[in-house]
Parts: sequence; structure tokens; C-alpha cells
Amino acid sequence: MRIADILRSKGHAVATIEPEATVSALLARLAEGNYGALPVVQDGRLVGMVSERDVVRKLHERGADLLGIAVSEIMTTVVATCTPDDGVSHLAQVMTNRRVRHLPVVVDEELLGIVSIGDLVKARIDSLERERQQLESYIAQ
Repeated sequence: MRIADILRSKGHAVATIEPEATVSALLARLAEGNYGALPVVQDGRLVGMVSERDVVRKLHERGADLLGIAVSEIMTTVVATCTPDDGVSHLAQVMTNRRVRHLPVVVDEELLGIVSIGDLVKARIDSLERERQQLESYIAQ
């Protein structure tokens, strides 16, 4: 199974945030959408990722003053990405090894979607369930 298959069922809509937005605005956006992370986009280009984990770590370091600073000061700038052609199994390994839970789907610097570790797990479970049904059908014949 490929990432394109996940996006086909999940959709391509991606909530994003701008690098100059405040951390307070970021927290509101994360809470409103029940998101764990957001791609940071400037002029249509992916420039970073920011997650709940980033906020917690920086809040521990900087205290409440963090709420007024720009997202660009806490975001991750070296972002692991994937393409629609990437395989689910390979990306599950990448996400585990890099300790990331969200991967932007990018082609030619265009953000096409985002997949989470939960999306990959769901895809794998669905695949295993289809295989089980096929085997049961084969045995019953």
C-alpha cells in the first residue's frame, strides 16, 4: 500500500500555520482541530513542522513568555517528508526511527497532504483484515 492510497480515502486537506504566528495562536489551532502537529508554511512552501511536543519542551525552558513568541522560534526546520509513491511499511520504519508522528506529503515543494502514524497503523490493519477475509473465502471454497 502506498501513501497515495491513504490520501485517497483520508483526503488532501492540510491545516497549516505561518512561521510568524504566535505560539498562543498555534495552541488555539491545535486545540480547535484536535491536531498533534502542524506544517509551517510560508509563501506556499513547507518551512518546518511544529508539534505539541515542541511546545511542551520549549514551555519547560522558557516559561509562559513562550506564548508570545513566533512559531518559527520553536519549529523543527529539518522536516522528514514523504511522497504519494512511498510505501506504508517503509514510512512506518522511518517514523519510528526518526521518532516523528506526522509526515507531510510533498511533491516538487508542494504540500499535498499529511499522514500520521495512526493513518499508517489503520492502513496496515485494514490490509490485514482484507487478507484475512480473502483467506477465509479461499478456505471456504
